[in-house]
Amino acid sequence: MDYRNLTSWVVRPRVVCSVVSAFSVIITVSSCAPVSPPDPQATLIAKGKEIFFNERFNGNGRTCGTCHPLQNNFTLDPAFIATLPANDPLFVAEFNPDLKKNFENPTLMRQFGLILENLDGFDDLENKFVMRGIPHVLALRTSVNSPQGPRTGWSGDGAPGDGSLRSFATGAVIQHFTRTLNRIPGVDFRLPTDEELDALEAFQLSLGRQQDLTLPLPLKGTVPKRGQAIFLDNGLGKCNLCHVNAGATANFGGGNIGNANFNTGVENLPDQPADLTGERNPPDDGLGTPGDGTFNTPPLVEAADSGRFFHNNAIETIEGAVAFYDGEAFNNSPSGRALAAADPNKVGIELDGTQIVAIAAFLRVINALENIRETIAQLEASLEKRGAEAKELLDRAVSETGDSIRVLEGGGLHPEAVARLQEAKRLTQKANRSIFSRRKLTRKAIEEQQRARAFLIETS
Repeated sequence: MDYRNLTSWVVRPRVVCSVVSAFSVIITVSSCAPVSPPDPQATLIAKGKEIFFNERFNGNGRTCGTCHPLQNNFTLDPAFIATLPANDPLFVAEFNPDLKKNFENPTLMRQFGLILENLDGFDDLENKFVMRGIPHVLALRTSVNSPQGPRTGWSGDGAPGDGSLRSFATGAVIQHFTRTLNRIPGVDFRLPTDEELDALEAFQLSLGRQQDLTLPLPLKGTVPKRGQAIFLDNGLGKCNLCHVNAGATANFGGGNIGNANFNTGVENLPDQPADLTGERNPPDDGLGTPGDGTFNTPPLVEAADSGRFFHNNAIETIEGAVAFYDGEAFNNSPSGRALAAADPNKVGIELDGTQIVAIAAFLRVINALENIRETIAQLEASLEKRGAEAKELLDRAVSETGDSIRVLEGGGLHPEAVARLQEAKRLTQKANRSIFSRRKLTRKAIEEQQRARAFLIETS
C-alpha cells in the first residue's frame, strides 16, 4: 500500500491522528477519534468575547471591557477604578486634550463610578448630559425583553435605531470610543460591522443566568428566610411586584409584563453624593427625549456584588438600596403613590429596620448562590481545558469565590459557608499553580463549593 495516499480515503469523518512513521499510521488509524465540527453558536460567542475585550474600533483606546471589566462583575465602582493605572483608557479624558472637556467628569468618575452620557444628542455638550453608573451585563437574556420592545441601559432606551441589545454597541462606540468630540465615523472611530454586532450580542446573552429563579427557595438561615417571605409578600415588602422572582420583570396580577419602566423618585433623593461635590450634575429625566422620568428595572439576583445602586449610583450598599423604598422619595413618587392606591390600607411601602436587613440578607444569599453556581461551572469547565484556557477559568473561579465571601461577610451571614468558600478559594489558587495536581485540586474545590452551598439552601 502507498501510505502517502492514506489521507485520501481517511477523510470522513474528520479525524485527529499522530503521523510519525508509516508503521505508526497503521496503528493510529484504527484508534483515531472523530472530531465534532465546531458549534457555530460557541464560535460566535467566542468571537464576541474577543471583540468585547480587545476591539478598540479605531477609537480612543477603550474597549467594551473598559467600562464592563470581567474581573469586576462587568461594572465599575470607585474601589476598582482606584486600582487602575493612570494611563488606563477609562481615564482618556485626563490625558487626551481633544477629550478634556465635555467627555467625562474625572472627579465624579473616580469618586462615584459615574460615566457621562449624552442621551439627548450631541448638539449641546456643555449642558445636555447626565451622569450614570455602569450597569452589569449579566443575565441579559432574562432582563431585556418587554412587550414595548427591548429595554437596554438604565432608562430602557440605551440603544440607537431599533433599540435592541444588538444595536447597543453602535451607540456605545459613538458615545464612549470617539477620538474627538466631533464623533465622525471613519475619522474618530469605526462603527461595528453587522458580523461584529451579531457576535457581541451572542456573547452578552451568554453571560450569567439564562433563566430566572423560581421563588420561594428552600433557604437556610432565619433572617434570609424571613427576608424572602417579606420580599414575596405583596402586602408588605411588595418587592416581587416589580422584581418577579428577584428578576427584572413585573407582574401586577394580570400576568408578567416583561421588563418595565417606573418613576420611583430616585432623582428626588436628598443629599445625593454626586451633588454634594459641587460638580455639575444635571437632573436625569430617564426614558425618552425629553424624558418621562422613568427608569427600567434591573435584576436583583446579581445586585449585592455589583453596586453601587440605581442609575445615579446614589446608594452604596444593598441595605441602603432596600431602605430607599421605605423613604419619602419613593413613597411620594408616581410608583409609590400607585402602590399606596392599590393597597387596602393606602400605604406604599413601610418597613422597619429589621425587615430592611432581612430583605437585604435574602438578596445577599441568592447572590452568593448564583456566584457558587457560576463558580462550579467554571471549575468543571477548567477540567476539560489546558494551558491559558484553564488558567482563565480558574482565575474567574477565584474572583467569583471572593465575591461570594464578601457578599456573605458583608451581611454577617452563614460563617460556616464562608469558611468552606475560603477553603475552595485556597484550593482553586493552588490548582492554578499546579502542573500535576490541577485536576485533583479543582475537584476538591468543587466539593468545597458544594459544601458551602449546602449551608445556604436545602439540597435534595
